[in-house]
Amino acid sequence: MGAPRETSRLAVFASGSGSNFGAVVAACREGRLPAEVALCVCDRARAGVLERARAAAVPSVVVTPRSYPDREALDHALAGFVRAVRAELVVLAGWMRILGPAFLDAFPGRVLNLHPALPGELPGVNAIARAWREGQAGARTRTGVMVHHAVPEVDAGPVIRQEEVALVAGEPLEALEARVHAVEHRLLVAAIGDVLSGRGK
Repeated sequence: MGAPRETSRLAVFASGSGSNFGAVVAACREGRLPAEVALCVCDRARAGVLERARAAAVPSVVVTPRSYPDREALDHALAGFVRAVRAELVVLAGWMRILGPAFLDAFPGRVLNLHPALPGELPGVNAIARAWREGQAGARTRTGVMVHHAVPEVDAGPVIRQEEVALVAGEPLEALEARVHAVEHRLLVAAIGDVLSGRGK
């Protein structure tokens, strides 16, 4: 991306409670990231992230995918929202929809995705629960978190940061989720910083 401006603008896409959105907003406002969150994009009208965005005074937009004739049309609309706020980096922080070439090609090297698994493992939805079930069955001893450059393939692309999370026999799913989310919050902020500084190309 080259050297960032003094303050870079981020668009954060999320579909759920928005805890990662909150972590990014906090990092920006506390000076841990040379950036500001310029937009929250959500595909669920009642998602918790929208309340977080309101509380943080971050503009938000809710997209209704069924309002578009196909995924390409939706991708073009999403790209328009990002361009409208002049965001330099798009952060997929719990965004549960696949973005295709119509979106990704508009922002080459500038779309980051967070996934609660290690590279090449457990792509797709419910990765934490799937890892937990495999761990309780004795088929897996670890899971993790990665932040990577988004590509059309699901949860693939060049990895910027990754970190293992051990699976503990007998641990409740909720406890594993809490541990994974804590790593997500830290790793996502670090990866954004890497990209803004040019280290995470």
